[in-house]
Amino acid sequence: MGIANARVALDASPLEAVRRVLHPELNSAHVRFIGLHKTYPGQDAPALADIDLTIQHGEIFGIIGRSGAGKSSLIRTINRLEQPSGGRVLIDQVDIAGYDEDQLVTLRRRIGMIFQHFNLMSAKTVWQNVELPLKVAGVPKAERRRKVEALLELVGLQEKHHVYPAQLSGGQKQRVGIARALVHDPAILLCDEATSALDPETTESILGLLRDINRRLGLTIVLITHEMAVIRDICHRVVVLERGRVVEQGEVWEVFGDPRHDVSRTLLAPLQPALPPSLLERLLPTAPDANAALVLRLRISGQDREAPDLAALFAALGGKVSLLQGGIEPIQDRALGQLVVSVSGSPHAHEAIIERARHWAAQVEVLGYVV
Repeated sequence: MGIANARVALDASPLEAVRRVLHPELNSAHVRFIGLHKTYPGQDAPALADIDLTIQHGEIFGIIGRSGAGKSSLIRTINRLEQPSGGRVLIDQVDIAGYDEDQLVTLRRRIGMIFQHFNLMSAKTVWQNVELPLKVAGVPKAERRRKVEALLELVGLQEKHHVYPAQLSGGQKQRVGIARALVHDPAILLCDEATSALDPETTESILGLLRDINRRLGLTIVLITHEMAVIRDICHRVVVLERGRVVEQGEVWEVFGDPRHDVSRTLLAPLQPALPPSLLERLLPTAPDANAALVLRLRISGQDREAPDLAALFAALGGKVSLLQGGIEPIQDRALGQLVVSVSGSPHAHEAIIERARHWAAQVEVLGYVV
């Protein structure tokens, strides 16, 4: 029985009914977790606890957290490679908990998966690696040929048909893995640390391919990683896990622009540029005299779509304003970033300068003073 023919009545409790009225996105969710819980034998602490999430059709949804946060456990409940200890997983409003083996085979063919270490068969060519799931499924030879040719062209490996994995780069191996994951025309693509074994240039290439696949095929992509840069570059929404629990979630620009949880801030820290050593050596905790320059860090959170007008900002602060470090970048068409500035000779008192800066930045931090 396929997914479409296995509809299970949703919880008809009053609380669930209220939720669905207040949050209509629940009615159209592609994947939904309700009170999901997972505990492994021999472990006291749960791997997943009280997970409530929705993933919409056609979005790229990121799951991030430190090692052991529960990312892999969560993503593997979507194709039932992990059986939850409690709670529910719905695919297109269908609870998959009661699926028998035949239904699981059908489900897994509609959910592709790519892995960190590619999982290619070394004794088979690129063509044979991609074709294998089709042969196992009994797809006729002519159809297999048509499908493999189209997929290898999609991932840019049309010239590598007869090459073996040992002759491929890491990025090319991952492209084979992506092609193989798409052979059954899945509606959902799961990416388990798909770029963690790749160098930065190759990572950007693979992320570009995933963006293209998402746009051209309309796939829902669920991606787990420990790299915030990957989330920034490709995802629409993100959830942050810590010890099996959701600690933060939202659109990527919201979480990046104003992280609320310590774990989110820790994960984002590598993306924040460190202050130059020459500035750190000169910073003083208090102003030694009236001529000392006030040093501020202004965090731009993306609440305004446009980047701040630096000329107007500097004029508002008054006096001599120097940009010591920083930059603004667009994330989901929002302007995010930070500016480190020094202000000297302003007609305004330091407290007034800080208050004026708050009109331009979501957060204003006093770093110190320099002579």
